[in-house]
Amino acid sequence: MADFYQNGIITTLHNIANRPVDDLEKELLSFSKQRPMGLILPSLFSELEGPALQNIVKELQKVPYLSQITIGLDRADESQYRYALNFFKALDQNHKVLWNDGPRLQALDKELQALGVAPRELGKGRNVWYCMGYKLATAEVESIALHDCDILTYDRGLLARLIYPVAHPRFNYEFCKGFYPRTANGKINGRVSRLLVTPLLRSFKTILGSRDYLEYMDSFRYPLAGEFSFRRDVLNDIRIPSDWGLEIGVLSEMYRNYSHNRLCQVDIADNYDHKHQALSIDDQTAGLSKMSIDITKALFRKLATQGVTFTSETIRSLKATYYRIGLDFIETYHNDALMNGLTLDIHQEEKAVEMFAQNIMNAGQHFLENPMEAPFVPSWNRVASAMPDVLERLKEAVELDNEQYS
Repeated sequence: MADFYQNGIITTLHNIANRPVDDLEKELLSFSKQRPMGLILPSLFSELEGPALQNIVKELQKVPYLSQITIGLDRADESQYRYALNFFKALDQNHKVLWNDGPRLQALDKELQALGVAPRELGKGRNVWYCMGYKLATAEVESIALHDCDILTYDRGLLARLIYPVAHPRFNYEFCKGFYPRTANGKINGRVSRLLVTPLLRSFKTILGSRDYLEYMDSFRYPLAGEFSFRRDVLNDIRIPSDWGLEIGVLSEMYRNYSHNRLCQVDIADNYDHKHQALSIDDQTAGLSKMSIDITKALFRKLATQGVTFTSETIRSLKATYYRIGLDFIETYHNDALMNGLTLDIHQEEKAVEMFAQNIMNAGQHFLENPMEAPFVPSWNRVASAMPDVLERLKEAVELDNEQYS
């Protein structure tokens, strides 16, 4: 059971009383009359064949307060898209599947590419971006939650707790980030958050001194959680990375656009497990290796926009500081694991820290050598300025796909 301690500069909403999900849903149903609610599910087709998404759909069938569900489908051909439409028919709520690889959305994407206002990289960020555009185009919901489709421990209480802070009419939160413990099969997971992000933020503080942005980022208990919720007006101005820096990029955009008291984080699960990425020590283009590089580049870019000047010497100092702090954290997590009857492989943890340390150098060098890199997807406000009818065309393409292939 959680405590009530508030750490950092972001409000933390705890699970102190294990309130029954039925009570939460009853309230949310009443809130929905004033603030209609929706959900975004970014999915790979392969996830439709796994146990996680099948259970998620079963749980969502019991949710009474959602007005609209938007599913972004990646890596699917026509037969797989038809399969997906049939798969999601089990949902009672109004729902649409965005066929991101289909001819209609591909044609629209090609036009946006020609204007220089489309995502340049395939992946979750691109998928989420188009789903956000569809939410703006339909204008049917005011409060929106987003969560991944590979959650093996999913139950509908996760969604209720996630969307509650932005759905409550008397709360003023524009954005809410979910957090949870990460354990499975008797061990602690969440290596990138534990062994990269937190030690790296502490290392930036050591090198650069205390900065409001670093205090803000360090306030989030699980900054890489793929679960967050927001009000619809957030979607107009947000600019997000299309790579593995998505979660860090979203938090950075919230920092740029809103005061701290409009943001919060919420405890959404007693435990959380999903599919795990390989460490990929020998391949910087895959797994946790690529993820660590993208995340680190996202932090370099954000700090640079605040006037921080990075040099090769700064990056070497950052790497050395990180390495020492990262190793210290391994002992902390090891002791925590033992006290809770869990295991933690110190050798594998140290291999991860060594790889992350090298990737901090790689990310820093890439940042220095590519000063004109523009990794962010343009905001929908800018896209609509370049193509005024883009939202109407996006909505039409999605609905025609759903009608034609059903």
